[in-house]
Amino acid sequence: MRAGPDGNHLRIKIGRVLAVPVLVLILLACVVVPAGVFAAISTPGAEPDLTGTWMGILSLVIFFAAYALIVSEEAIRLRKSKPIMVAAGLIWALVAVAFIQQGDTLSAGAAFKHDLLEFAELFLFLLAAMTYINTMEERGIFDILRDWLVVKGFSFRQIFWFTGLIAFCLSPVADNLTTALLMATVVISVGGGNNKFIAVACINIVVAANAGGVFSPFGDITTLMVWQKDIIDFTGFFALFVPAVVNWLVVALILNFGVPKVKPDPLEGKARLKHGAWVVVALFALTITMAVTGHNFLHLPPVAGMMTGLGFLKLFGFYLQRRDERTAYLAKTMLMSTALAIDSTPKTAPELKNGTYDIYRNLQRAEWDSLMFFYGIIMCVGGLGAFGYLAIGSDLLYGDLGPTTANILVGFASAIVDNIPVMFAVLEMHPDMSHGQWLLVTLTAGVGGSMLSIGSAAGVAVMGQARGIYTFFAHLKWTWAIALGYAASIATHMWLNAATFTP
Repeated sequence: MRAGPDGNHLRIKIGRVLAVPVLVLILLACVVVPAGVFAAISTPGAEPDLTGTWMGILSLVIFFAAYALIVSEEAIRLRKSKPIMVAAGLIWALVAVAFIQQGDTLSAGAAFKHDLLEFAELFLFLLAAMTYINTMEERGIFDILRDWLVVKGFSFRQIFWFTGLIAFCLSPVADNLTTALLMATVVISVGGGNNKFIAVACINIVVAANAGGVFSPFGDITTLMVWQKDIIDFTGFFALFVPAVVNWLVVALILNFGVPKVKPDPLEGKARLKHGAWVVVALFALTITMAVTGHNFLHLPPVAGMMTGLGFLKLFGFYLQRRDERTAYLAKTMLMSTALAIDSTPKTAPELKNGTYDIYRNLQRAEWDSLMFFYGIIMCVGGLGAFGYLAIGSDLLYGDLGPTTANILVGFASAIVDNIPVMFAVLEMHPDMSHGQWLLVTLTAGVGGSMLSIGSAAGVAVMGQARGIYTFFAHLKWTWAIALGYAASIATHMWLNAATFTP
C-alpha cells in the first residue's frame, strides 16, 4: 500500500485529526496515547508517519480494548497481564507488516529488541528486589514490625500516624506496593470492625507509600525507570524529599479529622524472627549499595549489582537450607530414639513436615502477574510509538502546552491510567527539558496516582487486601484532599528547587 504525495498528505492529516481527540481523552478523561504519552522508538533511518493507516488505528483499538479488560480485572477476574500481553503481540505484528509494506524489513525487529532490552533490565532488577523482600518476610522481619504496632495499645489516631510515617519511610527501600500491603495488614488487624478507621487509614497508607517512593529509585517503578535511563542520578532524587513530605502531610492532616477518637482492643503479638533474618537485611543493604556504586562509578546498569546481590542471597540460602536439613535430621533421630526406648520393636524414622528453607519458593512468590503486565505495557507503548505518534504528540503536549503544564497533566493521567505506562512513554519520547522539569514529572507521576485508588499499584493492592472496606468510592470521597496535597507538592518543588528549572 504505497500512497502518492496526495495520499501521504491525507494519511498524515488523518493522523493529526485523530491525535487531537485522543490527546484530550487521555490527559483529561481516559488515556493519553498520541499526545506524546505513547512515544516513538528510535529506529534505524527515517521514521515514517503511519498514524493515519488502518494498521495504526487498529493498534489503538487493540490497546484500548486490552486496557478496558485491565480496568475490569476485579469484575471479570481476568489477570491484567493476559490481555496486555496478547495486545503487545498483535500490535507488533501490525508494526512489522506496516514497515514491510514500506520496504523496510529491519527496523521493526530492531525497535522490538530495543524495548525488550528495556524490559529485561527492569524485570531482573525487580525480580532480585522482590526475592529479597519475600525472604525478609519469610524470616519474620515484617511480622515483628507489625506486632510491635498492634501490642502497644496505641489509639486509632496514633496508629494512623505511625502507619503513615512508616509507610513513607519504608517505601523508598521496600517499594510502595510491598509497603502498602504490609501497613494495610496492620490497620486491618487492629481496626477490628471499625470500617471507618480502616478505610481512612488505608487511604493514608497509599498516599504515604506513593509519596515516599518518589525520592528514591527503589521506591517506585517510575523512579527506577528514570534512574536506569541516567536522567536523574541516585542522589538527585533526594531533591524531591521535601515536596514528598508536603504531599503526605497535607493529606494526612485533613484525613486525621476522619479518624475515630477511640482506642482499639489490645492484641497479643506472636511473631518471632527466624535464623539469619538480620543477615538477609544486611545482604539487601549490600545489594542496594552495589547497584548504586556500580552504576555511579563503574557505569554498569543497576541490574548488575542487583543480580550479584541475588547471587549472595542464594549462597546464604544454601547455608540456611543445609542448616534446616541438619536440624530436621537431628529431630527425626531424637524422635526415633525416644520411640525405641518405649518400644523395642524396630521402627522407621517418623516423617516430619519439610520446613527447610528454599530460596526458589521466594522466587516463585514474586509478583509474576505484575512483571508480565510490565512486559505487555512496555511493548504496547513501544509498538504504538513505532507507528509515529511521537511526532504528533511531542508538538501537542510538550510543544504547545509547555513542559510544566504537560508534566502536571501527566499526574492526572497517572491517576486514571496508572503511572507506569505514562512514565515509560514520556521517557521514550524524551522531551528536551531541564533537570527541574524531569524532577517535576517524576514527582507528578508518582504522587498523582494517589488521587484515585486505581491510579497506583499500591492502591489496587490495598483494595484487594481490605476488600469491601477500602473501595474506589471510599477513596474518591477524599480525592479533593489528595488533590490539595498534589498541588502543594508541586508548588513546593517549584519554589524549593527553582534553580534546577534553568536549562
